[in-house]
This record gives sequence, structure tokens and C-alpha cells, in this order.
Amino acid sequence: MPRIGILGGSGLYDMPGLKDRREERVDTPFGSPSDAILLGDLDGETLAFLPRHGRGHRFNPSEVNYRANVWALRKLGVEWIISVSAVGSLREEVVPGHVVVIDQFIDRTKGRHATFFEGGVVGHIAFADPVCSTLRGFLLQAANEAGATVHDGGTYVCMEGPAFSTRAESHLYRSWGGKVIGMTNLPEAKLAREAGISYATLAMATDYDCWHEAHDAVTVDQVVATLKKNVALAQRAVAHAVPLILSHAGPCPASRAAEGAIMTDPSKIPTDRREALAVIAGQFLG
Repeated sequence: MPRIGILGGSGLYDMPGLKDRREERVDTPFGSPSDAILLGDLDGETLAFLPRHGRGHRFNPSEVNYRANVWALRKLGVEWIISVSAVGSLREEVVPGHVVVIDQFIDRTKGRHATFFEGGVVGHIAFADPVCSTLRGFLLQAANEAGATVHDGGTYVCMEGPAFSTRAESHLYRSWGGKVIGMTNLPEAKLAREAGISYATLAMATDYDCWHEAHDAVTVDQVVATLKKNVALAQRAVAHAVPLILSHAGPCPASRAAEGAIMTDPSKIPTDRREALAVIAGQFLG
């Protein structure tokens, strides 16, 4: 069973050294994941890759079924998720091509399914520190070993999209202390926490958003060109991260995140919700 999952673009599928590639399709109570999950062995460890936008980039950030993606990975046994994410830079020092290993989020999304705990069961998960500090440390080390220019920490502003920001919005996010801006890591990180999965992000800057007057406003061509350059770097970083993660003794730090979070009287939890949540937090439902 894979303990490490990677959410990102399908370019990561072509990691050098990945052997015995096979696909796994997982049905979930929350609908279909973005695509089949690619399983492959790297140095004897099975990894699970899931392109959050689907192969061929078919789903915009608002259409991604984040619940199904996280549920499917957890069903397969994933305990750690590495999120590889393209972002816009909100800071002069974060040059396109640089990597930020973020430690905070600001949520500007709307209308997305952001929790597994609904429909007759209520849970309030702790999310003050939304990134697993242990996994974040591993990704910092791995990105440095991969040769990236790495920024330690920073706030990821997650906007709805799919349109890019207005200039006024971009300046507002900078005034809030945002370091990068993206469209996908929420509710993904919240759902991973509910599922007891340790989650952290390699935020790979592709552009300067639209705040930077010395640079043209962000375009798809610009983003795609930088993304292609970042693929090999992301592959190297993931390869360096795997042995670091495997060196961790015991369960992942987020494994008991849902303990004490369920507010609903166990006798009142509907059978279908109990069944749907068995993979996510079954041991904490009472």
C-alpha cells in the first residue's frame, strides 16, 4: 500500500526511476476522483500520483473534486501528501522558478465542498497550523537538495479562479502579507487534515501575478512555459523527499487529527455517513 501521495500535474508521472507503473481507479462516496491514480515504485517504496486537474487538465480549480481525491488516496493507504502547486509570486524576492515551502493559508475560495463532516455528522478540526511541520521540514531539505532556490515559509492565498486576480486584489493580498497566490490548495489541505493525512506544499512560482508593474500581467503561455521548466525540479524534490518521509518513525503527525473533533451524538450519525467516513475518521465516530 502506498504511504506517500503526490497531488500535482501529470508531468510528475514521468519521474525517472519510477518502476512497475500501474493504474488504480477508486470509487468514492463523494463522487469520482480527478483521474485514475498512478502507482509506481521508487527505490522499493510505492508512490501514488493523482493529477488534481485530471490528465489533459480537464477540470478548473473550482471543478476539482477535492473530497474524492483525498478520500481515494486515504483509501489506498496514503498517510502523507506532497502537494506540488503552481503559484503566482506576491513578493519581489520570490522570482518565477523559485520554490516556497509555505506554512500558512488565507482562504478566498467560495462554493467548494470543504469538509467531509456534513449531512448528519459535524466535526470541527484544528487548523491553526494548516501544514504538517514535519513534512514541511522534509520538503525544505528535499527542495534544497534538488537544487532549487527555496524560500522557507510564507502565506499561500487561495483564490477561487479560474480568472487571475485584478490588480486591486493582488495589491490587497500583498498588504495582508501573502507570499504566493494559487487556486488549488484549499480545501485540499483541510480535507487532508480531516482524513488524518500529513500535508505540505511545494509552491512553485510561475509568474509575478499582476501587481508587479515592471512585468506584464500574467498569461497562460507564461505560466505553462515556467511550469515545464519546473517539472524536472519537482521530480527531483519528490525523489529526495521520499527517504526523508520514510525515516519518520510511527504514524504520520496528523493521524489523530479528528480525535475529539466529532460533535455529533454517535447514536444520531446516519448509517450512510458512518459508512462514508469509515475510511476518513471511522475510529473517532464512536
